[in-house]
Amino acid sequence: MKEDKHRINAKITSPEVRVVGDNVEVGVYPIRAALAIADEQGLDLVEISPNANPPVCKVMDYKKFLYEQKKREKALKAKATKVVIKEIRFGPQTDEHDYNFKKKHAEKFLKDGAKLKAFVFFKGRSIVFKEQGQILLLKLAQDLEEFGKVEQMPKLEGKRMTMFIAPKKPK
Repeated sequence: MKEDKHRINAKITSPEVRVVGDNVEVGVYPIRAALAIADEQGLDLVEISPNANPPVCKVMDYKKFLYEQKKREKALKAKATKVVIKEIRFGPQTDEHDYNFKKKHAEKFLKDGAKLKAFVFFKGRSIVFKEQGQILLLKLAQDLEEFGKVEQMPKLEGKRMTMFIAPKKPK
């Protein structure tokens, strides 16, 4: 069994504790009296603030408390944003029509809140058109300026030149 984050019942080492909780007279009690109060209600004595003087303990159902905490963490995790990366691939000599078609898709991806990875793929000897590839990506960045901002300028890695564009936060 894994170690609990909080000390409960007999694991509380302090001789005196401040007791809080529902249906409890708030005050400082010797540990035996505090345990008796918790036992009377069929609940646990949980140390919630061990560094206080005296430590603060709460009378509650520990298993229920852990369950609620897990539920809260799960809800927070679900709210966290997941980063989606969409890719758009160009050739170094992509013509105007194909460029516009792909630009529309890129625009849609950024509007939907996804990151965009645009890259120019150089096949065989087309690597001699590095400048054309860079110009193409910079043109794309300029055209998508109102939807996203460039996170990484065009960078040549092997046979592909990559650029990242992050979506702008809607105002």
